[in-house]
Amino acid sequence: MDFEKIRNLSDHELQAEHTKAAEQLFRIRFQKTLGNTEGLKKMGTLKLDIARIKTAQRQRELAAKKEANPARVNAAPAKSTRTARKKAKRD
Repeated sequence: MDFEKIRNLSDHELQAEHTKAAEQLFRIRFQKTLGNTEGLKKMGTLKLDIARIKTAQRQRELAAKKEANPARVNAAPAKSTRTARKKAKRD
């Protein structure tokens, strides 16, 4: 499945596609252990589809988190204590 198609799916549809692909992958792996080599080519595409679906889900999760928590203003970095320690050693 193309990533653009995956990106256009709703959250519910994404979850359904993930479940379906994971189930198919399980069946192909099971058949592989039994000696059936018919679906081995599809195994790679299913793994890619699952990875794409998980990526789309994670992107949506991060976008929702970003909307909920607006960006913070960068504060000044903490002062270094290194120079203070050097001065203390000299004294």
